[in-house]
Amino acid sequence: MFERLIAPTLQSLSQSFKIIVLTGPRQSGKTTLLRHLFPDYHYVSLESPDILLFVQQDPRGFLQSYSGHWIIDEAQNFPGLFSYLQELIDTPQEKRRFILSGSQNFLLAEHISQTLAGRAAILELLPLSYAEYLSSPNQPELSLWEFLFQGGYPRPYYEHLPLNIWYDSYIRTYLERDVRSLIHIKDLAKFQLFLRLCAGRHGQLLNMSELANASGLSHTTISHWLSILEASYIVFRLQPYHKNFNKRLVKTPKLYFYDSAIVCRLLQIESAEHLQMHASRGAIFEGFVLGEIIKSTLAKGQRPYLYFWRDHLGMEIDAIIEQGQYLQAVEIKSANTITPDYFKSLQQWKKIVGENHVHRYLVYAGDNASNRNDIQILPWNEIGSGLMNYK
Repeated sequence: MFERLIAPTLQSLSQSFKIIVLTGPRQSGKTTLLRHLFPDYHYVSLESPDILLFVQQDPRGFLQSYSGHWIIDEAQNFPGLFSYLQELIDTPQEKRRFILSGSQNFLLAEHISQTLAGRAAILELLPLSYAEYLSSPNQPELSLWEFLFQGGYPRPYYEHLPLNIWYDSYIRTYLERDVRSLIHIKDLAKFQLFLRLCAGRHGQLLNMSELANASGLSHTTISHWLSILEASYIVFRLQPYHKNFNKRLVKTPKLYFYDSAIVCRLLQIESAEHLQMHASRGAIFEGFVLGEIIKSTLAKGQRPYLYFWRDHLGMEIDAIIEQGQYLQAVEIKSANTITPDYFKSLQQWKKIVGENHVHRYLVYAGDNASNRNDIQILPWNEIGSGLMNYK
């Protein structure tokens, strides 16, 4: 069992909210975590055909069939249940608590906003961070490139499954099935090409017109497919920082995949050694660092205020984190050795923004933490403790 960073938040909120919604991609460990943290809750899955038929035919009878607390998995399979839950929790004498989990955030979010807005705590569980991976005493310590190649989905680690076969199956079954069911894709080959083209643009500015031309799809279709991939926790768009500081800025978002191993499979990267030499090595490392920041923030039940910054002359900061009145500027380098050039953007950023309420970091693929000219240097395996614990 991996220790998930979100566990204390889940346990705390379960004492104050009658309904908790836990979303995240398929196979990110939602069910395992919930059944471990709440062993006394009655567990049902709406993926089971007989359970789904029962709740569809008699939702009141379904909810009356057990008098204690519930975990209802894949709750998006019957959104009509949410109205009955709303009726229950609005009853003052109702003492039961419900945890709903699901892997199609697009459907969950739509129906929660319609029926459970203001009544439910909503949390998100992504695949393992590196700190979570290390929390299991049964797993070998991995190098950076081994972890990036193997990814953060827990099941292959639990069951010692062949990684290539598991990820290929994941992409074919869960990813293609879930996404295709939402957007009714008829031409699977075009969707597979679209996924590979997105992987090739991991960490790059998102040029929708260029992506549409390369895939032979319309701009509208590309936009729709990307939105569904985002709602399915496969990709995210990193937005440019919105304050211009009297500079002409790039206003286009960047595209990233949440899990590095999916990018590796789509790019046909064959091993950790191959990844270390691959042209996409820097972008994949950058996506990993951003993912660690996002996971650390979501684990606290918070939304990450995460951006990048680039002006029209090409000066760029890889990540800007807003934390209240403070800004954290983060430069990300996939090299093991630090050179003076790595500090140029952070030094220029200080001149533009000023010193007040700004903290600067360099995250790199090496092993040693240090401080140079008020820039904190963090190794890749100390992102959570060194960067996200700043107060």
